[in-house]
Amino acid sequence: MKDGKGTVVGKVLYAGRKPAAGAIVFLQATTGAATETWRASADTGGAFKFEGIRAGRYTVGTGQNGSSLTIHKSVELAAGEVKKIDLVLDEASAPLQESFATNTPALFDEPQFTVAGVTSATNAGGHGSDTVLRNSEALVRDTASLAAGEAPQKAVTKNPAEEGQLLQEGSEIQAEILRQEGPPGAVSASEVRTRDAKLDSESRLKRAELYRRLAQIDERLGNPLEAVHEYQRAAELAPTEPNLFDWGTELLAHRALKPGTTVFEKGSGAYPKSVRMLIGLGVAWYARGADERAIDCLVRAADLAPADAAPYLFMGKVMGEEVTVAPAVVERLARFAKMSPENALAQYYYAVALWKQASGSADIAGAAQLESSLQRAIQIDPKLAAAHLQLGMLYGQRGDNARAIVEYVKAVEIAPDLVEAHYRLGMAYKKTGDEAGAAKEFALHDQLAKQDKERVERERGEVQEFVVKLRDK
Repeated sequence: MKDGKGTVVGKVLYAGRKPAAGAIVFLQATTGAATETWRASADTGGAFKFEGIRAGRYTVGTGQNGSSLTIHKSVELAAGEVKKIDLVLDEASAPLQESFATNTPALFDEPQFTVAGVTSATNAGGHGSDTVLRNSEALVRDTASLAAGEAPQKAVTKNPAEEGQLLQEGSEIQAEILRQEGPPGAVSASEVRTRDAKLDSESRLKRAELYRRLAQIDERLGNPLEAVHEYQRAAELAPTEPNLFDWGTELLAHRALKPGTTVFEKGSGAYPKSVRMLIGLGVAWYARGADERAIDCLVRAADLAPADAAPYLFMGKVMGEEVTVAPAVVERLARFAKMSPENALAQYYYAVALWKQASGSADIAGAAQLESSLQRAIQIDPKLAAAHLQLGMLYGQRGDNARAIVEYVKAVEIAPDLVEAHYRLGMAYKKTGDEAGAAKEFALHDQLAKQDKERVERERGEVQEFVVKLRDK
């Protein structure tokens, strides 16, 4: 295993050894200061896998969310070890299964939109600010990383051997789908739905898994149009939480913001206890410029699973581009900081929330707590450049340019490409009469800002946006 990290694998089974397909599985760290939780969804055979896990003690189990595990076992994982753990449920645990067998979520009679093609990426849609647009794109990538216990497979492979292997696997899956369903387009959409309705739940889960795997392969091969249709087909066959989440994130990744919002809205309604579905919905609203709706979703996600760090981290990233911050966000980030005293980001985001709550006024309310939280974040993680930058801004606000310069210098030493730190350092030098130092930092700022803009535009140009049309009735 790379980097000495281990793997936890196993199956979720009912007492009679029947696979609990779609069961939610959590892996939680029980050592270390920071709270970490990984999530997976059992496949049709009940199997699950957590890869790239560092050595330590963990709890693996099933439950409706990470803070309340119903069936669980302790795991001691050594570096490079593959640990196998099976979880056996009784039939009363059936609600833990993310299956539609007994309660089909009312998603769509049929989707109200269709992805008709792809085009070159543009800046259209969502926030007008280019900075916030970049942040929303980063948040969408972060949302995709919440995929159920799997390493996100969004990057197109550039390895010929891997490409050949994926093509072979994809061909085998397509052959199996063709065997089961016949040629594409052989029957109408309504006939497909009628045919699907006649399948038993296990058959639909298995067929949906074929489409889901095929979509993952097409992502790796750089075929996003095929991938989104396959994710959609998987969700139509089996509208489980993982299938809906994958469909929604694929739409967001290619700037199909309104359809992506629709999928996350319906998915959140069908799975009200899914934290990541609420996070996805929040990111979708943020990407569309609906900041209040975005914050509301993230606050609800944090309240749904108070021990889960993910909603707070997304909240902090969304807050970073806002001028002011809602009291509800400050309250939740205060809870996060108190709950995770050894998490540097928890302390940093709480400090930023306090800063924004005061709107940077000279008489900062709670300045002692703000400074204390930033210093605590740096103590935990001395390499957290953003915390040094924020602390420098605090000192600069007080007129203490000497201490501000010390923090700005540390920030640029840790992260030389941190554009704002160079600008702030230049301003601090200018205020202290160091014109040469100021000129150097302003030049670096301008150079890095230009490079950053070119990089973002290049990355954006590599993304194909979906062309979405209303489906004909």
